Amino acid sequence: MNKRPFLFLIGGIFSLMIAMGIGRFAYTPILPLMQDALSFTNAEAGYLASSNYAGYFVGAILAGVLPLKKHKILYLRLSLIVSILTTWMMGLTHFYLLMLIVRFVSGVVSAFIFVLASSIVLDRLAVAGKTSWSGLFYSGVGFGIFFSTLLIPGLNNLFEWEGVWGGLAIVSIILTIFVWFCLKDSPNSNVKKDEQQINTQVPPLKWLPWLITAYGLEGLGYIVTGTFIVSIAEKSPTFSIDPSFVWMVVGLGAIPSCIIWSTLAKKSGFVRTLLFSMILQSIGIALPVFWLTQASFIISALLFGATFMGITTLATTLARQMSPSNSSRIIGYLTATYAAGQMIGPTIAGILSSYTQSFNSALISAASVVFIGGLLLVSGIRFDRMPKTISIKSN
Repeated sequence: MNKRPFLFLIGGIFSLMIAMGIGRFAYTPILPLMQDALSFTNAEAGYLASSNYAGYFVGAILAGVLPLKKHKILYLRLSLIVSILTTWMMGLTHFYLLMLIVRFVSGVVSAFIFVLASSIVLDRLAVAGKTSWSGLFYSGVGFGIFFSTLLIPGLNNLFEWEGVWGGLAIVSIILTIFVWFCLKDSPNSNVKKDEQQINTQVPPLKWLPWLITAYGLEGLGYIVTGTFIVSIAEKSPTFSIDPSFVWMVVGLGAIPSCIIWSTLAKKSGFVRTLLFSMILQSIGIALPVFWLTQASFIISALLFGATFMGITTLATTLARQMSPSNSSRIIGYLTATYAAGQMIGPTIAGILSSYTQSFNSALISAASVVFIGGLLLVSGIRFDRMPKTISIKSN
């Protein structure tokens, strides 16, 4: 019992590294390499990103409606295999339409892996009385971003951008082998421990539209930086080091973010903390527009990495607390709105930057959207209360 939860945690972290760090977000640091080699416009780059997020939107919906409960491990393994194949295929073609299809499929399986791994690992941690480890599980996104970006310059020097995708596919294969052995079907344990339950007062269910709207605006705004920050750094005359370093900083910021924001929310209230994190992110998004230096890019990347996964954790946790008996449907609404914003954001930003020959207007628009989303949460602060801890005895 002591070893299995740890193995499930490792398997979950590696799953998120494959699906999110590589399958979903490796496109960001590889994009400028592809643009240099294939002469992609910013609009075309935006369409490719939106294709992936459209796939993620479809995958999130399918994962919620398909009967996957009985064979979660099997579906997770199949999704990992498809994720590896789509990563590999990105380096095998220069045909733009095929890339659009590949990125779409990659988005679908990324959502499947995220949903299935979350369900498998979090359920197992709950049974083992290790729910406090959930923040470590979500750090897999940050680890994936950091370590995959660490490999990109070397792979590019040896094999060009095509080889970068192939190399990351090989890394995914190695990680998948560990997932295969760490995440296995096992009998559920009925052992329960004395636990402390945090009884947090949260907004009423009628306030949910405000949260959903704010989270949708977050998806629309954050993804502009999430797609183009490395390209912006690469095109900036003030940025003298390898632009992929910016994305490594994003990964470093993301690794501890879920744990930090969750801890802060338990002390200060979830709505208040979510509002603060969105305002902080909006500042980071706009920073390179008003302060164009190498330092500003690094600070912007750190603020972005430190908030984007934390905001997701806070929003979904708050939704669960608002409707514990119907949490899957409520989180489904959140995810769908967030994913819809992600689909739209890169396309608008790509077209806008191609038209203006600058990313400034796209970044200001994205920062404004996230800031407005944060302001929509202000009405919920009055529902924040200091949490009370209640001891519960389990048999």
